[in-house]
Amino acid sequence: MPSSQFCQGLCMAVLLSLAADASAQTHRVYLGNYTRAPEGGIYSAAFDAQTGKLGAATLAGPAVNASFLAIHPSRKYLFAVGEISDFDGKKTGGVSAYSIDAPSGQLTLLNSQSSAGAGPCHIVLDKAGTTAFVANYGGGSVASLPIGGDGRLAPAASAIQHVGSSVNSQRQKEPHAHSINLDPANAFVFAADLGLDKVLVYRFDAARHTLTPNTPDGASVPPGSGPRHFAFHPTGKYAYVINELGNTVTAFSYDASVGKLSEIQTITTLPTDFQGTSHTAEVVVHPSGKFLYGSNRGHDTLANYMIDQNTGRLTAAGFTPIGGKTPRNFAVDPTGKWVLIGCQSTNNVTVFSVNQETGALTPTGQSIDAPSPVCVRFLELKPQ
Repeated sequence: MPSSQFCQGLCMAVLLSLAADASAQTHRVYLGNYTRAPEGGIYSAAFDAQTGKLGAATLAGPAVNASFLAIHPSRKYLFAVGEISDFDGKKTGGVSAYSIDAPSGQLTLLNSQSSAGAGPCHIVLDKAGTTAFVANYGGGSVASLPIGGDGRLAPAASAIQHVGSSVNSQRQKEPHAHSINLDPANAFVFAADLGLDKVLVYRFDAARHTLTPNTPDGASVPPGSGPRHFAFHPTGKYAYVINELGNTVTAFSYDASVGKLSEIQTITTLPTDFQGTSHTAEVVVHPSGKFLYGSNRGHDTLANYMIDQNTGRLTAAGFTPIGGKTPRNFAVDPTGKWVLIGCQSTNNVTVFSVNQETGALTPTGQSIDAPSPVCVRFLELKPQ
């Protein structure tokens, strides 16, 4: 028979292993929103990726119109764009850096810089966490800002003004950069511009933190589409842009050697019999690469698609009511088992489980209150 001391040691090892696994399955969710006194700021909530349980949202830190967030790869810092009209007396928006208190999730403002354009609406970081990239919707421009070792932002190292227009006289009189993303190799940057009906492509110089126009300079979508958000397939072979005005998704093949996008397909996000008004918002590829989801504001659903792994083409797989109104943003958790949807107009976040074979979404029945949630970002809490 094993000794009592051995059994105790074995039990302790099992318990520690289980505790570490449980900790690895625990996340914190940060929620960006539009400030509405007195509840303005960035919110956070605990999320258990094992059970799908989402805790109550609490205020994590002060912010003004923090409509989009990005978390540093070190998990020590969070960055937010501020959709404001005046930064230090200039007609630009702001970008803010925060330190994250690991035990509590509370945010402490480190510093802020100009976004180098009006109406910043999207932010991402490069893989090393040394550069922040911002899309300015109102100003129709993009910018890159260096990030110091202490998490603080430096002034923009590059800022590029987009030029042109498209066919929609109300929404496309001028450029409107709506998102900015990097390819998996951290070499090229993609800016979906709603006003130009184009996804512009830039080369990224990591040493200088700068952007320069690529050749070819981008890919166009059908006139009047209004490209908004953009996502890569995990393989890096395909990419997808969701078109706000056209209520469509355009699929591209991607040549990583030269940063070239080539259109494969454009497919609707709405049922053929839908008669109301709706505009898309977010597009997300599942971590498995098998499914794609796009949000419909107005129809108030996520459009579900299967992805052909050999061609990148999409096949429509239904529509999921979101449990609220105006799904401006949503996110798949890092385990791929859950989807959290921010319902801007009904001030709530809903939780859905993901069928790993079909990609179908099933409501868990959970909904938490949160003021105008327009960005959902996961921070995985590693075991200590």
